[in-house]
Amino acid sequence: MRSVFLLCLLFIACCTALGQNSTQPQRNYPAPIEGDYVIQNFHFRSGESLPELRIHYRTIGTLTRDASGVANNAVLIGHGTGGAGTSLLSPTFANVLFGPGQLLDATKYFIILPDGIGHGKSSKPSDGLHAKFPHYTYDDMVGALYEVLTKKLGVNHLRLVMGTSMGGMQTWVWGETYPDFMDALMPLASNPVEIAGRNRIWRRMAMDAIRDDPDWQGGDYKTQPMRALVSAENLLLIAGSAPLFWQKQAPTRDAADKFYADRLKAAVTRLDANDLLYQIDSSREYNPEPKLETIKAPLIAVNSADDFINPPELGMIEREIKRVKRGRFVMLPITDQTRGHGTHTIAAIWQRYLKALLEESKNPEQ
Repeated sequence: MRSVFLLCLLFIACCTALGQNSTQPQRNYPAPIEGDYVIQNFHFRSGESLPELRIHYRTIGTLTRDASGVANNAVLIGHGTGGAGTSLLSPTFANVLFGPGQLLDATKYFIILPDGIGHGKSSKPSDGLHAKFPHYTYDDMVGALYEVLTKKLGVNHLRLVMGTSMGGMQTWVWGETYPDFMDALMPLASNPVEIAGRNRIWRRMAMDAIRDDPDWQGGDYKTQPMRALVSAENLLLIAGSAPLFWQKQAPTRDAADKFYADRLKAAVTRLDANDLLYQIDSSREYNPEPKLETIKAPLIAVNSADDFINPPELGMIEREIKRVKRGRFVMLPITDQTRGHGTHTIAAIWQRYLKALLEESKNPEQ
């Protein structure tokens, strides 16, 4: 199931994928068109560089412009850590948003689903550099995508920036780095603060599980260090868990054991240790909190109350959203439909807030 790539750090493996039937509904929007853009001599914030950085993307629909030549229908959607743009084509997301008459009807909008640095078909450690690959950050990922938009796709303005998990965190970065470049922002399953506390600790545990495994060999392994991957994936599964849903899926001890074994096997077999290590580590410098006042576009942030990664009891986003001039925060209550962190890709639950954001931002303040 391709939807396993959506959650931050592969969390959707245990959330969205479990809620889908074995037979997927047919796509109700135009076929995505895939492409690549190679950025020459890309410099990373770490001081490292690559002579060629490949960014893969897929687009749906046709770009349009107003009378002055400004793009007016482009929508950028960012995926979660460990994922790719394909994960945003899951039926619970794309079939709810991109079809005829839906909020992001692909016959009216130009939808861009990129693979971030280190993910999908974009340049990543497993291509050959392994642990010598530059240590990228969210700022690098956003900067590279800006080049793809402006130099390859001809997008000089975005109608909307939205994203799930890591993509949600990068939505805040977009709003601060290029405040006049978009009409609206919708971060899903995120917090606009430095990653600390439990959220940092479990990530550090996952990274240490890889680095401390002798079979990792400093990143130069010939076969995957399976002990490291199992340990890391165990943490990812818990981080992406949804207690109410999991209890219904695994109501007995035997059912729970099978539930865990099935999901672990499916997840671990497709992981690369270096890619995963870099993906988790890329959040290390994330911290939009100091510059929240610089965000100009209307913004609606949405989290779910059963999200292990962004738990409601911290109250951080409720405090910080007050500093965003046109910002609003929505906390979704726990229901039979929510899936913890993975609620971000179940669009039927939160699409009414997207509708409100699109209405509010039709004529944004300049």
